[in-house]
Amino acid sequence: MAIPKVCGLETEYGILVRGAENNPVTASALLINSYMASIGRQVHFDPTSETPAQDARFSLGEVAEDYDPEVEYIPVNAVLGNGARYYVDHAHPEMSTPEVRDALEAVTWDRAGDEIVARSMEVASQSLPDGVELLIHKNNSDGKGNSYGCHENYLVDRTIPFGAIIKAVMPHFVTRQVFCGAGKVGIERPGVPITTGEYQLSQRADFFEEEVGLETTVRRPIVNTRDEPHGDASRFRRLHVIAGDANMSEVATFLKVVTTSMILATAEDLASTSFPEIARPVQAIRAVSHDPSLRSTIELADGRRARAIEVQWELYSLVERWADKFGLDAVGERAGALGLAMWSEVLADLETNPMQAADRVDWVAKMRLLGGYASRNGLHTGDLKLRAIDLQYHDLRRDRCLARRVGLKRLIDETDINAAMLIPPDSTRAYFRGRCVEKFGDAVIAANWDSLVFDLGIDPLRRVPMDDPLRGTADLVANVIDESSTVLELVQRLGA
Repeated sequence: MAIPKVCGLETEYGILVRGAENNPVTASALLINSYMASIGRQVHFDPTSETPAQDARFSLGEVAEDYDPEVEYIPVNAVLGNGARYYVDHAHPEMSTPEVRDALEAVTWDRAGDEIVARSMEVASQSLPDGVELLIHKNNSDGKGNSYGCHENYLVDRTIPFGAIIKAVMPHFVTRQVFCGAGKVGIERPGVPITTGEYQLSQRADFFEEEVGLETTVRRPIVNTRDEPHGDASRFRRLHVIAGDANMSEVATFLKVVTTSMILATAEDLASTSFPEIARPVQAIRAVSHDPSLRSTIELADGRRARAIEVQWELYSLVERWADKFGLDAVGERAGALGLAMWSEVLADLETNPMQAADRVDWVAKMRLLGGYASRNGLHTGDLKLRAIDLQYHDLRRDRCLARRVGLKRLIDETDINAAMLIPPDSTRAYFRGRCVEKFGDAVIAANWDSLVFDLGIDPLRRVPMDDPLRGTADLVANVIDESSTVLELVQRLGA
């Protein structure tokens, strides 16, 4: 049986200082430090155990010889009481959600992350001089040839050959942008600014140059091979996905995560499954993005030509067969059932009339918004005002965000989002991390995804490992945390 698809999202936000020198690193540090000061505590995230050069194509312990990671100082790197990581990544503020058990939880804590960043913007602005403004956008491109990511992570069984994972996810990553693309005005290649007003499905598609590889900021691959499980490496992989847009639509985020989770579970349970194979994935991912009509075809490895939606229907049929045979427990019964229903509904709507999906799909909602504005004001497709509207769709200021005004369907209640800003999910080890940061924060010397280091008040420091993402849940440790008045008592209870 497929292992539970524990998952999470990492979002890099666009940041801009208006009215003063625009130093994105300094601005990102100000943003996060202001928020941490407002909540009165900061626990440091410890990145020393991370191994970004470990490549899934090699044996454990081997690293890619040609991988040249950028070594950078991270001025702010914090763990929040909801189990998330909030830090400066390169020149962007990044929010990494806590590990969650299913796609609905992923949407909840992703939206909570947006609200934390928006709150950070408000707090940071209070310390800025008059006339200076700090702006944050949940998008993926600065319009000058630079792209920043929204990454996904999925727990995968280590026994599944990585080559089988590539075959399963490649056709999905190339074509899923039909329902989870964020939409974009203009064409952008690495190092080349936007030159036309052409509209496309995805903000990220132009930036992929390889089919498979280890890099994330140069020579970006559609399938990333970073083998950093953040857990027991003998049992788990963590599939690190960089081929996706940052979505404003909750439904698009949900579908992005739930469909990928189900395809991975299908690959684990049905090893002999023959997934559709794209002939030239890099060219195809760009071709799909540049076809908002959804009518163009891409070449498959068997010589056929198919529309992106046809590839998606084929993937849906394979997943439906898996669900009928094995059930949906691996992805969560509720999330899986909702995912299958919404997947088929949105594909059917896109196939008959894309505008029918404007309440769920970002690129459609944005295209309708842009079309209406251009028509009312007599604008041509290359008008700079349309690029400004494109950007404002992703603005995290409540009174300026156009995504809030286009009628996007909601999946998560505001009360649940507000709660998730403060508390961790109870279904994974993030519960233990978040509760310890909240209750024993002064004694938490460092934290990362798979361990916490405590100062017990006596030598030496004590490291508590968390090698299994499904341990440390509320069912297992809530009483232990509640009944411990000191961190020393907590560690003693855990040992007992």
